[in-house]
Amino acid sequence: MFKNTRLIRHELEQRRQMLYQLAYSWCHQPALADDLVQDTMVKALRNAKQLNNTKAVKAWLTRILANCWYDYLRSKRDLADIDNLPTESQPWTEDGNERQDIVDRVRQKIAQLPDGQRQVITLVDLAGFSYAEIAEILDIPIGTVMSRICRARKALKTALAEFDPRHELVRAKIRRIK
Repeated sequence: MFKNTRLIRHELEQRRQMLYQLAYSWCHQPALADDLVQDTMVKALRNAKQLNNTKAVKAWLTRILANCWYDYLRSKRDLADIDNLPTESQPWTEDGNERQDIVDRVRQKIAQLPDGQRQVITLVDLAGFSYAEIAEILDIPIGTVMSRICRARKALKTALAEFDPRHELVRAKIRRIK
């Protein structure tokens, strides 16, 4: 358990960028991602006594962030979900900006995934959590994590195939992470 406030603050600051990246991957709004991270930091400082295992700081903070995200979604239920709005697709580019175009398209397609799928795929591929850790963070069965990952990757592969089925990114096999 952390007994030193400076140590708690140091641990939080070390993980701030990782938390921001996850929050942004979920909401795609810089200001909202900042707010979610700020709420996470405040709640972590208030509840530092609950952390018994210093090796679990990353998962503990991510769980707090996920709860902040759920709270935000619950508070905005009356509004239209931007993930369900249609988006314009752009033609595949062959110029020097192809790499950035691929990144933009992948981000766009990830943003269109349902919340649960978007969360698990970013927790695995962006934050590097194991399936078991994600199950604990999101408080869902590990089988649910695995099915959401599978569905998210299939959806991404199908969506990206629309752009150029010959491209190596689309033909790549879905990797398995244990």
